[in-house]
Amino acid sequence: MKPACAVAIAVGHASLSAAAAAAAAWPAPIQALEQQGYEILGRFDGPSGMAGYAALRLGRPQTLYLTPDGKYAIAGTMTDGGGENWNQAGVDQRFSDAMWEQLQGSAWIADGSRTAERVVYLFTDPNCPYCRQFWRDARPWVRSGKVQLRHILIGILQADSRGKAAAILADADPARALARHEGGADTRPLGQPPAAVEARLDANHRLMERLGAFATPAIYYRAADGSLQKAQGAPGAAALPKILGPR
Repeated sequence: MKPACAVAIAVGHASLSAAAAAAAAWPAPIQALEQQGYEILGRFDGPSGMAGYAALRLGRPQTLYLTPDGKYAIAGTMTDGGGENWNQAGVDQRFSDAMWEQLQGSAWIADGSRTAERVVYLFTDPNCPYCRQFWRDARPWVRSGKVQLRHILIGILQADSRGKAAAILADADPARALARHEGGADTRPLGQPPAAVEARLDANHRLMERLGAFATPAIYYRAADGSLQKAQGAPGAAALPKILGPR
């Protein structure tokens, strides 16, 4: 793995409920954990009549369980008499699904065919040389129609990063503006971005923080088993097929 651009950011399968559910909808013990810094991603059915909750804390996955009487919440894994974690594969899949949904709902710019079989998300700063390197390395997959990259723009690395990210997002054709920039043409920073563009950048920054990514490019993709995988920095040649699939 090549170096990454470090960034400074504040730090039986039941389907997950919507991650955007109002905090008031959670039981009181779960709300109390929210106030302690847990971000609740969704609910699932746990063992022995308990409700399970997929959560993030400081960017790391955490599992919470609510006792059947609704009075207490337990943070951690549930272990059976054989020492095995309860439905670990199912819990891991729920985390992957919930975080993938958050990536899908971000302000991304599509790079590649909308019918591509494989989708890869990455946090991109306009001043990150390793983001540009990955963009170039991925061209064979993107041009063949096999992969669509979805760039989640942030603007943190340098003083003009945010202005450049805003200029790309505010362009009449953001995909073309991004391709022009990553292809080698520098982007002139936007001095006073529209409020809607500012809001999209702020939301992207918060998402990067929630997912615990602290360098660019931060790349997210699905493995063959559906699990969410993360790579930071420009991948080397040997890692590209793992992220992008067969060439």
